Amino acid sequence: MTAEPGHQPTGPIDGSGTSRAFCVLAPNPSIMTLDGTNTWLISEPGSPAVVVVDPGPDDESHLQRVRTVVAGRDQRIATIVLTHRHEDHSGGARRLAGLTGAPVLAVDPAQRLGSEGLAPGDVLTDGGCELRVIATPGHTSDSVSLQVPADGAVLTGDTVLGRGTTVIGTDGDLADYLDSVRRLRALAEETSLRALLPGHGPMLPDVLGTLDYYLAHRAERLAEVQAALAAGDRTLAQVVARVYTDVDPALWPFAEWSVRAQLEYLRGQGELPDAQA
Repeated sequence: MTAEPGHQPTGPIDGSGTSRAFCVLAPNPSIMTLDGTNTWLISEPGSPAVVVVDPGPDDESHLQRVRTVVAGRDQRIATIVLTHRHEDHSGGARRLAGLTGAPVLAVDPAQRLGSEGLAPGDVLTDGGCELRVIATPGHTSDSVSLQVPADGAVLTGDTVLGRGTTVIGTDGDLADYLDSVRRLRALAEETSLRALLPGHGPMLPDVLGTLDYYLAHRAERLAEVQAALAAGDRTLAQVVARVYTDVDPALWPFAEWSVRAQLEYLRGQGELPDAQA
């Protein structure tokens, strides 16, 4: 989900990807989901099985299309994986599991079907290639990213988007989020990542540039929030009206989520005015 204009890459989404990752775009475009949710099919070329990452909303036409695409590749769905609990990513998981018999793996136990969860460092191989789990909480407390080492790529869910920047959800945390983006940046430097495959929007080939933008943008927003507080703003609505002038006002209620997260972050750093402490 996005509430910020940010960087604006363009390019095809449906059918995009890498040698081992293929995007099936869900038909749920909105102001918060951009073009729709990216459902990713992960498999080694020639593998009889595929891992489905984020089946998207509970939309029968989309789920049937995912099955058709997989069948057209002479594959079967072995495992379903969720990057986080939000309905635009997870809503169709139970239905797809019912159609295919595949388990659903997730950090959140309430989202799982089967006994297995996801933990940092886990390696999934059901698609014939490695899919490594990276803890990237912040957008939500249960967010993960998934590295495809053979392609030099990472599926980022809503931690990094193809356009704009992500909202810190009501169950998210800005300090965790910043740590997660830094973790992805360190991975990018260590392993020469070539692509970020987001949960919404087009894939991102400029990995370091994108992650540096995300960190710089958050630092700028925090400085703007501090300036708004210094100017006397105290309510979430007041801060949003001053700081988010470059954002569609229809998104301001969601921007309040980010401001709340920014205030909690500043409070944790001991950087709020006395009246806000």
